[in-house]
Amino acid sequence: MAFHDNFVPGYFGAKLAGMGIAFSALVAFGQAVAPTDLGTPAPIVAITGGKLLTISHGVIENGTVVLSGGKIAAVGAASTVSIPSGAQIVDAKGMTVYPGLIDSETNLGLSEIEADEASNDLVETSEEIFPNMHVSDAFHAETERIPVDRINGITNAIVAPASDDTLPGQDIFIQLAGRDRDQMILAKDVALAMNFSGEQRRRGKDRKFPSTRMGLATQLRQTFIDAQAYAASKSEYQAKLEKWQKGEKKDYAPTPPKMDLKSEALLPYLRGERPVVLGAYESYEIEVAMQIAQEFHLKVVLNHVTHGQEILDKIAAYKVPVIVGPIYDFPSANERYDSVYTLPAELYKRGVKIAFSSAGSANSGSPGGFERNLPYAAGYAVAYGLPYDEALKAITLNPAEIWGVADKLGSLDVGKTANIVIANGDPLDVRTDVKQIYIEGHAIPMQSRQTKLRDEYSK
Repeated sequence: MAFHDNFVPGYFGAKLAGMGIAFSALVAFGQAVAPTDLGTPAPIVAITGGKLLTISHGVIENGTVVLSGGKIAAVGAASTVSIPSGAQIVDAKGMTVYPGLIDSETNLGLSEIEADEASNDLVETSEEIFPNMHVSDAFHAETERIPVDRINGITNAIVAPASDDTLPGQDIFIQLAGRDRDQMILAKDVALAMNFSGEQRRRGKDRKFPSTRMGLATQLRQTFIDAQAYAASKSEYQAKLEKWQKGEKKDYAPTPPKMDLKSEALLPYLRGERPVVLGAYESYEIEVAMQIAQEFHLKVVLNHVTHGQEILDKIAAYKVPVIVGPIYDFPSANERYDSVYTLPAELYKRGVKIAFSSAGSANSGSPGGFERNLPYAAGYAVAYGLPYDEALKAITLNPAEIWGVADKLGSLDVGKTANIVIANGDPLDVRTDVKQIYIEGHAIPMQSRQTKLRDEYSK
């Protein structure tokens, strides 16, 4: 969405108060946009005449997309697609139509205003190791940030805890519309956040937590070893129980091991059933963290690698996908000025599957974080060498594949969920306005707290 359409400066509320504008008016316009119930029948819609960015099978200059029952029922050149009788016709001539964007790391629903501690539920800092924490328990569906991000074309996102802990909890995958939190959370515990950087070190007086990276690494190893031992004790108990049930053992039934929530939470990850999102920034941090991951045969999605340019070939050799973000970062003292911007292109050249994230940054001054800038991160990467088509894939089909939802999301293909964006230009261009989005075939109101305030006070 163009800057002028959505942006309300962080100090806007304070300025209005200073001008004597009634607080009650701000409250009224600060209320959340009414939710859309995706459980109601979606209409049949034909979006005609637009430029279709299908992602999976090229660009169709004059195309038609038919939405029916919340799915894509037809897509192709306008001359080849039959429009069902009674369909709502949406004239998209001169517009660009593309699948909803996917943000691979956000704090949506966990943080409202970064500077207001009471509105944050980002991380539990009483311990470093909390794999049994579930983001689904904290997700606040009514956040004002979701409508802000949604009207810039973002329809789905990973919600992750903040990175203060080494193992802060398990992520969720959401849709940015729905009647309530249950309808918006598409999958719980889709990945385990694992962080290894200087940010996780605690240097308080009590020295209760690791204050060095050596300590972090040792603590992580011990945690996974404990979980392996817990898994072995469960297997041993199950074997004894089966023998007892068959009458092979005549003594008392075996006693099950005591439930350990932390170890229990780690079992699917030790079995490689779900990915660990491993966040590290510097080259040596990436190497140590990946060594730990390989020791325990973890399925890894690398995250950030912002200053990993020294070991790009090694990163490629890991054969794991990489989430890039934030792209708006300063280079290290020993790096080129454009090292962060060129990182996606360099990874792509080495055959690495990449996805972009807004990295969960919140805009401390007002509701609405930097998640809305997700397409512009991809645009920056194009300016610094990433092929345009690959940049689009990195915010659509690539993340859909990484999170196991490519059969439903990420491209304009028949049978996929009808998460569609209609915009008046290139999705990676900051000057482009998103005119309408559809989620599961439902037209979503193009309003947010910011647009309401803009419309009211620009008079």
